[in-house]
Amino acid sequence: MRATYIWAIAIAILITAWLLSGVLTAQAPEINPSIEEQQSNNANVRSDLVPTQVRVTRLNAVEKIRFETIRGKTQNKRTVAVKAEIAGKIVSRSVEKGDEVAAGQVLCELAMEDRQSSLVEAKEAVTQAQLEYKGAQRLKAKGYNSENAIATARAKLASTLAVLDRRELNITKTQIRAPFAGSVENVHMELGDYVMAGATCATVVDLNPMLIVGRVSEKSILDVQTGIIAGGILTDGRKVQGPITFVGQQSDAQTRTYAVEIEIDNSDLSLRSGITTEILIPVERVLAQKISPALFSLDDSGGYGIRLIDEDNIVTFYTVELVAEDEDGVWVTGLPIVSDVITVGQELVVPGERVDPVFQNRNIAER
Repeated sequence: MRATYIWAIAIAILITAWLLSGVLTAQAPEINPSIEEQQSNNANVRSDLVPTQVRVTRLNAVEKIRFETIRGKTQNKRTVAVKAEIAGKIVSRSVEKGDEVAAGQVLCELAMEDRQSSLVEAKEAVTQAQLEYKGAQRLKAKGYNSENAIATARAKLASTLAVLDRRELNITKTQIRAPFAGSVENVHMELGDYVMAGATCATVVDLNPMLIVGRVSEKSILDVQTGIIAGGILTDGRKVQGPITFVGQQSDAQTRTYAVEIEIDNSDLSLRSGITTEILIPVERVLAQKISPALFSLDDSGGYGIRLIDEDNIVTFYTVELVAEDEDGVWVTGLPIVSDVITVGQELVVPGERVDPVFQNRNIAER
């Protein structure tokens, strides 16, 4: 029985020794990388050795006017509600809405009633007062009249003359006239109406010159001066321009902006009041380059920027400011005077990376 145990132990020792000899002498298995991993590694190696090829255009800065752009509207210079100055019945209204009127043209006419008779009466009273005054002077010259009598006759003559003036003025006021040349915007009296003093006959608007009004921020108001020629773009695309005739001295309490008025010639009466207008006010001259908006990238603060290359073909990034817009691009400032702008491939590179530039408008290949 003891011999059986001995043989069992001996066999176990031999088996264990054989197993241990295989573990110690075995080599580590060779792990072959997959095809995708090999391609990725090769691409990384190539990216480190071969710069990305990009297309580059050289841009030279030119002088450009920077405009302050604000929203505004057209506004007629004057609007007057032409009113009756005396009471009476309307016997004539010679204008309708939309009519063009000249300065002094009759708009509405009141009935004369007894005003003509009152005028004749006033004239006769003046004639009588003049005769009495002359008679009093003759009597004084002969010594039959006193200074007091002369003063009384003179006062009566002055009173009758004042009455005559009032009667003549009342007759003039029966015709309600346009204060200036313009357009009739509305009529308020009809034939046969009896109106009191202060009633409106018609509303007349002066359309020439036309004003463009807007408000400028406190940041730019110091650059805005009267006499500067500013422009405007109407909602229908028409462009107008004229001098700045007014710059406000007090800001709005809520918006902190200042009123600005631009005077526009409207002799053909093609402009209407109240049309929304984009106002362009020149504020300074800057050096700028024209680029395509498709080249814009965003910087960390959300501003617009452009990717360039320097003389060592290293990608750089410049934040720019929009100056003006054209149909085929935008003008920006903030770039070097001579800038090599990446026009194709800018989305594939980052600042600090070396690239292989292909110039579109330069004859030499290397700097």
